[in-house]
Amino acid sequence: MRHCLRHTLFAWLCCTALHSFAADRLPANVRAALAQAGVPPEALAAVALPLGPGAFVRPWRWRDTQPMAPASTMKLVTSVVALAQLGPNHRGFTALRTAAPVLNGVLHGDLVLQGGADPDLGVAQFWQMLLDLREQGITHIDGDLVVDRNLWRPARPDVGLPPFDEAPEFPYNVIPDALQLAGNLLTLDLHSDGTSVRAKTWPALSGIHLSSRMALTDTACKDWDADWQSARVSSEAAQTLIELQGGFPRQCSQRAELQLIDRQQLTEALFKTLWTGLGGLWTGRAREAEAPTNANTTRLLVQRTSRTWGEVLRPMNKTSDNAHTRMLFMALGVPAMASEPTARTADLAGRAVRRWMSENGIDSTGLVLDNGSGLSRSERISPRQLAQILKVAHSSRFAPDFMMSLPVAGVDGTMRNRLKSSGAAGWARLKTGTLRDTTALAGYVIDPKGRPWAVAMMINHDFAANARPALDLLVDGIARAGPHGAPALRPGPQAEGP
Repeated sequence: MRHCLRHTLFAWLCCTALHSFAADRLPANVRAALAQAGVPPEALAAVALPLGPGAFVRPWRWRDTQPMAPASTMKLVTSVVALAQLGPNHRGFTALRTAAPVLNGVLHGDLVLQGGADPDLGVAQFWQMLLDLREQGITHIDGDLVVDRNLWRPARPDVGLPPFDEAPEFPYNVIPDALQLAGNLLTLDLHSDGTSVRAKTWPALSGIHLSSRMALTDTACKDWDADWQSARVSSEAAQTLIELQGGFPRQCSQRAELQLIDRQQLTEALFKTLWTGLGGLWTGRAREAEAPTNANTTRLLVQRTSRTWGEVLRPMNKTSDNAHTRMLFMALGVPAMASEPTARTADLAGRAVRRWMSENGIDSTGLVLDNGSGLSRSERISPRQLAQILKVAHSSRFAPDFMMSLPVAGVDGTMRNRLKSSGAAGWARLKTGTLRDTTALAGYVIDPKGRPWAVAMMINHDFAANARPALDLLVDGIARAGPHGAPALRPGPQAEGP
């Protein structure tokens, strides 16, 4: 009996050792894809951690402790920690407040526009707030519009920061603030025929004049921004002049949202246009609040509350929304601001992430946090750390809220056109990440035995974009045969079984 047990134990140890040895090797097709892209295997770091029951199921690892640039897979860290620390019912708000009296329909003093990190504050929502103010009988504001963005420190995190890349006007590059009115973006209607390009702001804004010197091109309408060049912006006699440059497709109409003017100027223009459009009068100007609004010395006139962040999370991760992720990351730092009166909100948010990792037994060595969205040249995280975060999330009470936000392979979001014919199609939930020198995937993959795996894989290299198929092959391999290459049948769509 002991002899048999010894042989059984020896066989198990040999099998375990073989699995461990195999876990240190890349599949041949992945190596071939990397070689074809001109990317060395050392530019890849990846891991697959088993979830749920399975004490004898070993992780699969490839340089998994190496800190890597994660690109937008960093959004998963912000999402998981925010669900744990703030909960899915966390909301933002926007308020109109004043300390001034109202007499005969005239507000004799300043109106405060207070930003509370509302991710949904568009033009329509702002118009509704002003309509509510108008319905209170206020017809004339005889004071300034005081714009309070002081929920975060600094109130204007965009000031003084160099542009991330050569296209600072596009939405993915917007650095959010606590007001984030209209996404801090100017909406343009662009239309071309066979002879010219016509452009106007939407809505037509007081004090902003738009003109076009864009040349007509044969580019497809869907690729209208391919020939875009930075607009020329100047001031003349209290008017802002915006002259559009570059090229635009023939016979094309687009509504574009671009960061072309300072957000304070945009706020003033929107307020003046919407308020006067409702029949109101205004004789002041817009100015930045120097300190947070005092609720004890002002009274609330109008307040709107945003959707819950549990609802916002789905489009945020499905479409990889940088601005919303950065807003959620900053929300993690707000609770500590009162006890840390000089600290930057982003630094406090970073501390909150590290504290949560420590509480969940995850070593944060090598972690570098910047804005929580992955739109950063400095952020770093190892695949093991990210997969461990995903593992904690998978067993948390907020797992459904998190899982539903992840793109489904071959179905929707940023994964809709990837892995369509793979074993992962319709099953794997994966967040993508892309920078000029980074491509990444992270999320959950189901193997043929129905076991879930938390996966994180990143390539950092100048030719990373060419090596994206290597990551898809890794995911497909796990879905078809498990990370250790043990095939099994699985019934259902995109599988080998009946």
